[in-house]
Amino acid sequence: MNAIQDISDHYQRALHTMGDSGVHWVDVLFKMCVVALVDLAQLLGISYEAINIWIFVIIWPALTVFGALWIIVLKFKLRRLNR
Repeated sequence: MNAIQDISDHYQRALHTMGDSGVHWVDVLFKMCVVALVDLAQLLGISYEAINIWIFVIIWPALTVFGALWIIVLKFKLRRLNR
């Protein structure tokens, strides 16, 4: 029973990290994402906060920088082909 309470506490703590936006569909989508992140964090054996840091501070910015650099490389290749 303690494990169930522990899981419930993780969901409740994560769901209260942000106030209500006042837009119903945004709130529903946010709560669905929080539940998915809590489940993923438990699957990986890390905390909800850690999975947030990995996704939004490390992985997402790295992919954004990689994507921007890739676009620049492709533009140079395209210019070279058009000559």
